[in-house]
Amino acid sequence: MGKGGVDKIFLGISLAIVVAGIFIFSSASLGILAQNESKFYGIIFNQIILGLSLGLIFLAVFSRINYRYLKKFSFIIFFAGAVLSALVFVPGLGLEHNGATRWLSLGSFSFQPAEFLKIGFVTALAALLSMFRDRIRSFKHGILPFIVLAGISGAILLKQPDTGTFLVIFSAGIAMLFVAGARLRDIGALAAASIAGIIALAFAKPYLMARIVTFFNPAADPLGASYQLQQSLIAIGSGGLFGRGFGQSIQKFDFLPEPVGDSIFAVMSEEFGFVGAIILISLFVVFAMRGLKIADSSHDQFGRLLATGLVILIISQSFINIGSMIGILPLTGVPIVFVSHGGTALLFSLAEIGILLNISRRAKRQP
Repeated sequence: MGKGGVDKIFLGISLAIVVAGIFIFSSASLGILAQNESKFYGIIFNQIILGLSLGLIFLAVFSRINYRYLKKFSFIIFFAGAVLSALVFVPGLGLEHNGATRWLSLGSFSFQPAEFLKIGFVTALAALLSMFRDRIRSFKHGILPFIVLAGISGAILLKQPDTGTFLVIFSAGIAMLFVAGARLRDIGALAAASIAGIIALAFAKPYLMARIVTFFNPAADPLGASYQLQQSLIAIGSGGLFGRGFGQSIQKFDFLPEPVGDSIFAVMSEEFGFVGAIILISLFVVFAMRGLKIADSSHDQFGRLLATGLVILIISQSFINIGSMIGILPLTGVPIVFVSHGGTALLFSLAEIGILLNISRRAKRQP
């Protein structure tokens, strides 16, 4: 990382994942083309024109704007994200899909405000923890800010319900607390409390309990709660070492739910095999290592925490999806960043890359 220049290795890795994602998405979407041509073109427009094109513009803009400006507006960003995410509950504005109300309807377009909330949460928490850096080991100035921000986010997201996104936010917050220097016993207490909360939530929410039962016994309900996992494992297993080839997935046409969304890793594994899956996972691992290196190189605490939070947002979400598709984690419904369908997600993820590049650009400068 030279003075004044962005981390070119990180930029290259990020663009490699984006290109691979578009390639994988294009193949997975052929299953939709076979069923509904108009829906296919709508999804392509949303992903390529809105998500990718505008996202690359956001990447370029945020890589140039000093990330420290985000600290000044961090609480406004978080509040705006929370309000927009809560607007999905307003009749006529919220759009329901598969039993979840997570999108705002904007005419012929839809927008998932939780993507904005994720950035707002990380930005606001980074601002608070950097502000209290000398008192971070106290409950009031370390754990409490996290509890407040996570509590507000959780109240909105769990109502939608969007448990997966809340877990991603929670993971990023825990990582930021660790980097900020919070006491390990406090972080451990938070982790224990979160596990207890998940157990209690599972008893209150039947759909969560069904996912947990499916995780421990994938054969429990093969035509119901276990159906997606069963079909995913069939797709991944049939891919073998090198896969069936581009566009040749069978499972994406009639069997896998959400082949361009939650199940896209299974489609990719069927078409590109074990080798293709390992390459994609390796790209994310290198992305994480280089992103955390950017965080470590930052001279100011806000930049270090912001970079850590953004990297963990992307990595935790992607690996939670992959883990759920191969059966080592319960199904959560979160997509793979840069790969799965979602124009809003792709746009904001590319904006996050721009912020990380800006932090790398200034890493060699004194604050």
